[in-house]
Amino acid sequence: MQLKSLSLLAGVFALTLTATPFAVQAQSASSSPFLVAQSAKRGPWEALGLSNEQKTRIQQIMSNSRAQMEAVFTPEQKAKMAAARQARQAQRQQGQRPQAGQRGQRGGKNFAELNLTEEQKTRMRTIRQTSQQQIEAVLTPEQRTKLQEMKANRRQRWQQRRNNQPAPQS
Repeated sequence: MQLKSLSLLAGVFALTLTATPFAVQAQSASSSPFLVAQSAKRGPWEALGLSNEQKTRIQQIMSNSRAQMEAVFTPEQKAKMAAARQARQAQRQQGQRPQAGQRGQRGGKNFAELNLTEEQKTRMRTIRQTSQQQIEAVLTPEQRTKLQEMKANRRQRWQQRRNNQPAPQS
């Protein structure tokens, strides 16, 4: 049970780190088919129609959260994370992508190797919950509703993929 919650926490942490650039990208005024297709790839924040002020505020919240989370790690854990980040960057530069079996566990596996203490896990969970509350406070009621719908859809797709995976072979 703890491994599942740790994996979920790792996924949320990874999403937080990767979603920051998407939160601050300005929307294009042009509506060419190419740009419309590209905007669908920019992440969940684009679908909310955030104002520039909201994007800036969310970027600040995520930056503060990231700094708080990084402060939770020991120097050894930080070194492991930096090494894993460099390895991923090297893979990307070589044009390699994770293999099918590694995609879902990529961040979770590295995160599990950090051997977080229960206190660290609790602090990380608290930081994540606080940042989520702060971000939701920045959104309009309509944007909050849309975000909840997006989360529910993502959760449903995740469960469908999980249920459709073949059983591991011994």
